[in-house]
Amino acid sequence: MRAKFKGPVVQRRNQVDESTTDARLLDTRGASDWVHTDPWRVLRIQAEFVEGFGALAELGPAIAVFGSARTPVDHPMYALAEQLGHRLVEAGFAVITGGGPGAMEAANKGASEAGGVSVGLGIELPFESGLNDWADVGINFRYFFARKTMFVKYSQGYVVLPGGFGTLDELFEAFTLAQTGKVTHFPVALVGVDYWSGLVDWLRDTVLADGKISEQDLDMFVLTDDVDEAVSLMVAARDEV
Repeated sequence: MRAKFKGPVVQRRNQVDESTTDARLLDTRGASDWVHTDPWRVLRIQAEFVEGFGALAELGPAIAVFGSARTPVDHPMYALAEQLGHRLVEAGFAVITGGGPGAMEAANKGASEAGGVSVGLGIELPFESGLNDWADVGINFRYFFARKTMFVKYSQGYVVLPGGFGTLDELFEAFTLAQTGKVTHFPVALVGVDYWSGLVDWLRDTVLADGKISEQDLDMFVLTDDVDEAVSLMVAARDEV
């Protein structure tokens, strides 16, 4: 029976190929389709983790601030996000955002102007371009899951401002990780009572009432309009550790 080993992979019968990996790597005459194959993507994914870990390993205590990229500069929530970034730095935290415009830009701006570490973790999207100018440490990712790992690994808590699908995605991922014990001492502050109350009511009156979550799951977050309350929640969780 024909068999061939390619590193840890064994090929048998009609799955045996006739060339070697080295030959394809060194042969510049062949097609370049190999750079789009899954094994090559694994190396890109690995590189994103290596770059992220290397850039953030010595970051220190940090809080992730999430919010809409569509928040206008003249919107009250932009000013609140800027204030939040400033107050988090005063409390001894670095600030991590998704690196985009809107509320993310505002939080980065507040952190940078306060003299703190302002981090932006960008993502390749069809409708946004690059990192905002206030992200003093910036990393652009191809893959959402690599980027999400950086948020969870290097953030001690989340402050979530009004936002859309991306913000909701990060919020419910935090809930899931906390609920399943994947992260501990992980406070979440929802800032914007009017904006988030409908969601909170639905969680209580529909999801909890139907037995899909438990009562203590609703204790995983605090709903507030007060920046100082949100920051105090992050400080209290840090001091408990």
